Amino acid sequence: MTNPIEMAMYDISQFFLYPVLLAIAALFVHAFYALGAFAWQAWQRTQGKPAGFELHALRRADPGCDLVALETVAVKRLEFARIATRVAPMLGLVATMIPMGPALKALADGALQDVSRSLMIAFSAVILALLAAAISFTVVNVRKRWYAVDLAAIEAELAGQAAPQAPPATVMPLKKQEAAA
Repeated sequence: MTNPIEMAMYDISQFFLYPVLLAIAALFVHAFYALGAFAWQAWQRTQGKPAGFELHALRRADPGCDLVALETVAVKRLEFARIATRVAPMLGLVATMIPMGPALKALADGALQDVSRSLMIAFSAVILALLAAAISFTVVNVRKRWYAVDLAAIEAELAGQAAPQAPPATVMPLKKQEAAA
């Protein structure tokens, strides 16, 4: 026999299944949107297009913009993806654990079809959450490197020095590099 507190906790946890599944779906969609935007920016950077270098474009648009303001913009642009990187696996764990209660109850009742359905939800949710986290993690880390290189170049430019050596693909297109060599 279960007490009212245990039943209340069980009912509350079951209430969160659909919001958690919706959040995972949203993070999954966002991860692919971010991946597309990342691929587009990577292409722009390899082609040497100014749009691929966001911080440089902001600096050109507002010459009074200092490094702190540019760093703030970079952090702000990475913020949601960084949060998604950390939250998606947590939501995946929550979405795995919530259906386990009904699955164990169905197992005790001998309803194997209900066990199967609950486990299918649990494992599908965690897989999508981990994929969303992996994609977001990759995008965040490469963009963080891009922003660091761009900020270093802007800092050197402000100091009147030559720009520090950056990876060739982030400085100019390969065709221009070959011509310069």
